[in-house]
Amino acid sequence: MIPLRRNIKEMAGYVPGYQPADAAAYIKLNTNENPYPPSPRVLEAIMAEAGEGLRRYPDAASRAPLEEAARLYGFPSDWIVMANGSDELLNNLIRAFAAEGEEIAYVHPSYSYYATLAEIQGARVRTFGLTEQLELADFPARYEGKLLFLTNPNAPLGFCFPREFIEELAGRVAGMLVIDEAYVDFADEHSLDLVRRFDNVVVTRTFSKSYSLAGMRLGLAIARPEVIAALNKIRDHYNLDRLAQTAAAAALRDQDYFRGCVEKIRATREWFSNELRQIGYTVIPSRANFVFASPPDRNGERIYQGLFDRKILVRYFTDPLLAHGMRITIGTREEMEKTVEALRDIC
Repeated sequence: MIPLRRNIKEMAGYVPGYQPADAAAYIKLNTNENPYPPSPRVLEAIMAEAGEGLRRYPDAASRAPLEEAARLYGFPSDWIVMANGSDELLNNLIRAFAAEGEEIAYVHPSYSYYATLAEIQGARVRTFGLTEQLELADFPARYEGKLLFLTNPNAPLGFCFPREFIEELAGRVAGMLVIDEAYVDFADEHSLDLVRRFDNVVVTRTFSKSYSLAGMRLGLAIARPEVIAALNKIRDHYNLDRLAQTAAAAALRDQDYFRGCVEKIRATREWFSNELRQIGYTVIPSRANFVFASPPDRNGERIYQGLFDRKILVRYFTDPLLAHGMRITIGTREEMEKTVEALRDIC
């Protein structure tokens, strides 16, 4: 018998959004990818790097993107770590702070991959629900677990917790408060300043959404230097390849292109949300690059299937808390107009 650890043998793996083999045949609104290409400077930098230098190992410290991030966000470089996607950071934070049998927590519904990572480590999981007003339900005056993951803006619902609440929460968490800001570039506020004020706050970011680099697997975390030093100890020593480092640095430098893409997505998000409401959908006000919307009959699966039959992919969740609706990524204005037409036809 193969001697697998019991928790690995018994766990179910994380299932990402459907990736069709013939993606060009679909309007793909199911995995929160950016509908616009990366900055032209990113493509130029990658082409310049993709030569003889690829025979050499990359810079283990990822200094080029690290220095760009430090300049952009206003933190010393030893407060930042670059990563192979923000998922690497989430994994390594659990490895660094939660031993087998110790507790981590997250909000449900939010990013379900937290549970998978905890299972791999053998950590215990606790979840905190949401009220109808989208506030944390039954959260203790003092949470004693090792880690609390707070996805802000929330995925898959898209709303943001108030800035004042997050600040209060940081003082109520005995362990680490990990603020997962994968979608924050589409919102109005962020929590980076809390890293300076609280030694137990970590903020994680990704390049997959706002920087159009999902295919490069890039992320970063900002935290106190002693936390960053711990994450550097346990990450793969060459965790970012040469092309990824080059892409990250170029993307961070081109803030004009970045802001232009974000503004287009935000404008389309507001237009699309209003269109959905006009045809009877309930839409949670979103601060991300997607919306969570429920049809009048609250049968999310029916609408999902109707869109799928029309070659439009959205994300449907079987979780009873989410099955009444769908998460719909914001694509181009043309893609969202076609989606609205399809939804009218289905209804």
